[in-house]
Amino acid sequence: MPSSTRTVFSLIIINKAGGLIYQREYQAGLRSLSTNDYLVLAGTFHGVHAITRSITPKLPLAQTSPAITSPGGNAPVGFTYPNPGVPASGLEHLETEKFRLTCFQTLTGTKFLLFTDPMTGNVDTIMNKIYELYADYVMKNPFYQLEMPVRCEAFDRHLGAWLRGRT
Repeated sequence: MPSSTRTVFSLIIINKAGGLIYQREYQAGLRSLSTNDYLVLAGTFHGVHAITRSITPKLPLAQTSPAITSPGGNAPVGFTYPNPGVPASGLEHLETEKFRLTCFQTLTGTKFLLFTDPMTGNVDTIMNKIYELYADYVMKNPFYQLEMPVRCEAFDRHLGAWLRGRT
């Protein structure tokens, strides 16, 4: 089986406050969890994500001119994140022998957690398509209230069809 068509097990969407707003399983493979377990998972991941974002190390600024050196020598004065201009993101990938968890956080703080086979390729492409479908069928739905559970049949139908079509 080519790596680009490996299994997507499950999708979880967490609102910016850490609440579970969407959860679907697409393939058997992961242990079945209760609704309460998914709520705990969402809240726990939200906390871990926030902690990992806050402990992202800052790197010393490279010395570019004598104006930014310390008074006694050549040591840089400031620090910056590894990618200046890009905010620290927190936990993005977690991989085990049995599954890979990938987190995509939107600018509004909504987190998409995708559970896939560890050999699945092009996970960023899958995440982009999921986010595109979410924007098209959930965010453009005039009846959807922000931060509330996602109950949109069109989103479920199109996402399920797209995921089945790529396997």
